[in-house]
Amino acid sequence: MALHLIKLCVGADSIEDLREWVAERSLRAIAAGLEPHSIHTTRMVPKRVDELLDGGSLYWVIKGQVQARQKLLGIEAFTDGEGIGRCHLILGPEVIETSVQPKRAFQGWRYYPEEDTPRDLMSLGAGIAEMPADLRRELSELGLL
Repeated sequence: MALHLIKLCVGADSIEDLREWVAERSLRAIAAGLEPHSIHTTRMVPKRVDELLDGGSLYWVIKGQVQARQKLLGIEAFTDGEGIGRCHLILGPEVIETSVQPKRAFQGWRYYPEEDTPRDLMSLGAGIAEMPADLRRELSELGLL
């Protein structure tokens, strides 16, 4: 069973904001001759790398709700120019919408076990995926999705 990470998506007001950021980073990677991906830098390095890279994703909390995920492609520890240890989370280029799930604010990232993760939006059916986001959010808050 895959292990995942969860993190606040600071600076994004919507999934569209996140998608724009990811697209920009993917284009930079392509321009550098690399596979399309985005990189998110964190201070702490996960210890359970093998479990995370065995099908894990980074789930994004946007405006107090888990709303999307990106596949984890790699995890690279490094030391920045000031001598501080950091970590690159290498993420797939696709932002996958999930059913919304409320989540309180927290700092950094957390491990996110498979049994706690929301389902991908497309797994709920095409009709639900095509609903306006506000309607999906309201139905989810009412426990109907």
